[in-house]
Amino acid sequence: MSWTRYIPLIEQLRSYGKPSFRSDLVAGLTVAIMLVPQGMAYALLAGMPPIYGLYAGLVPPLVYGLLGTSRQLSLGPVAISSLLVLAGISQLAEPESDRYIELVILTGFLVGAAKLLLSALRLGFLVRFLSHPVIAGFTSAAAVIIAVNQLKYLLGIEIPRFTYSYETVYYAIQHLSEIHWLSFVCCVGSIMLMWALRRWAPQVPGALVVTILGVGITAYFRLDQLGLNIVGQVPKGLPAFSVPVLEAASIRVVLPTVFAVTIISIVESIGIAKTLELKNKDTKVLPNQELLALGAAKVAGSFFQSLPSSASFTRSAINNQAGARTGVASIVAASAIGFTLIFFTPLFYYLPKATLAAIILTAVRGLFEWERARYLWRVHRKDFLMLSITFVITLAFGIEEGVLAGVVLSLLTIIYQTSRPHVVVLGQLADGHTFRNIERFPEATQFTGILIMRFDAPLFFMNADYFKDKVIDTIRRHPDRIEVFILDASSILDIDSSGLEALEEIHRYLSERGTTFYLSGVLGPVRDRLQLAGLLQRIGLHNHFLYIRDALDYHQREGEQGWSPQAVQFNRKRKHQ
Repeated sequence: MSWTRYIPLIEQLRSYGKPSFRSDLVAGLTVAIMLVPQGMAYALLAGMPPIYGLYAGLVPPLVYGLLGTSRQLSLGPVAISSLLVLAGISQLAEPESDRYIELVILTGFLVGAAKLLLSALRLGFLVRFLSHPVIAGFTSAAAVIIAVNQLKYLLGIEIPRFTYSYETVYYAIQHLSEIHWLSFVCCVGSIMLMWALRRWAPQVPGALVVTILGVGITAYFRLDQLGLNIVGQVPKGLPAFSVPVLEAASIRVVLPTVFAVTIISIVESIGIAKTLELKNKDTKVLPNQELLALGAAKVAGSFFQSLPSSASFTRSAINNQAGARTGVASIVAASAIGFTLIFFTPLFYYLPKATLAAIILTAVRGLFEWERARYLWRVHRKDFLMLSITFVITLAFGIEEGVLAGVVLSLLTIIYQTSRPHVVVLGQLADGHTFRNIERFPEATQFTGILIMRFDAPLFFMNADYFKDKVIDTIRRHPDRIEVFILDASSILDIDSSGLEALEEIHRYLSERGTTFYLSGVLGPVRDRLQLAGLLQRIGLHNHFLYIRDALDYHQREGEQGWSPQAVQFNRKRKHQ
């Protein structure tokens, strides 16, 4: 067994030197500077004490640095996963209560176990069935819900926990007269400062700046005595080892949340890793190994009280820009978080929760996919509709329902598109050898009594009847009596028994009408199946041509100059010709 297969860091370190370490050191420390305030903010978003956000930045990045195939991916708490946790677990226990914390840690363990199972079964490809428009609709709605959940910190008023976001907004509007202006100014001022730094000094970590200023100003002027809500006591030291509570009843109630977090975190993490892969020639992302790394990171993290973690696009991009060369950068970031836990957590006592809300509000602005929605409206209205439906369902019914709707909608889209593929009538262009869709090329010539059609998909059980009905209906509706039907099979990459039956029925229908059936451009694997089924012989070996032009010439000459039996013989060596 090769250890490098399961621990990619070993291979990454083969040519490791001081320049690479310096780059990893700078990148890791840069990410840690961002992770400290973001981790506490996202823990707050998840309904957990802020310290659990720092715990999530300790063990998971350490494990991922060893096992992950992406050298630049940054693991830790993120907004979407935190919101999913809050939406699911808050229905089972009061946020920040012992029972709530217990269920959240159990959720992290089960999400990790699910990813390990998917990796062992080599099912990483399944995440591709969740379409990008659906993900965009979900994340956009999640951004709105996250923003709404911060209203209590932005306005400084107590808002009861409601099931739906519009109830929270309505309550906040009704109680605007109770606004705590100091909290409002703290939150808005932090947002404005971070936006200003992003625009005029992008190299400065805005979240860290507002955290330091928030702590310093609040402590100096004792703004907490004026009603400003602060984080308070933050435990000092590394998290203790503890086994998640694996009770059957608890596992059963958190499964919907586990399902949602697993799907979204896999899509996010592998999507980010693939994006970074394009920018780094020395990186090769392996989806199943990524699932192993992500799963192991979550399982290990759950034994050290970690909030469920995922990949952060912002921190990963910063990690890449800062020069991360290997997984050592993640290990450096985790070490810096450990150093912070040991020495610096008492400094966060006076950190205003309004400042953490500002960090969240600034971060989720990038989750709202406005530009993608505009793009889809312009280029693909069906995808825009999918985005819109997922967005509305998530806002109207909730986060978990939105994830489920997204999965169902993606599967329905796949089924619909697969069952109704592109089927076109072809005509001849002026060069005499090129044949194109007559709807796109009105100048293309059609021949009297001859119908040429092309089917652009594998021919199998989901679309066989559609294809057969399309051919027969086109022949019936054609103004001329069709003497010759030519099927351009060059785009049929595969065929199953249902597809063979459909071709058999088309052949039978054409024979009864006295119409000649020609095949053109049949690929090797499909030709083999036709040969085994005896269909090639029934259609006629001399009716099988390499090009449409050959079939037309043969028909016009009315000779026996089609492909010889030897030219279409069953040959297993010619699999893709």
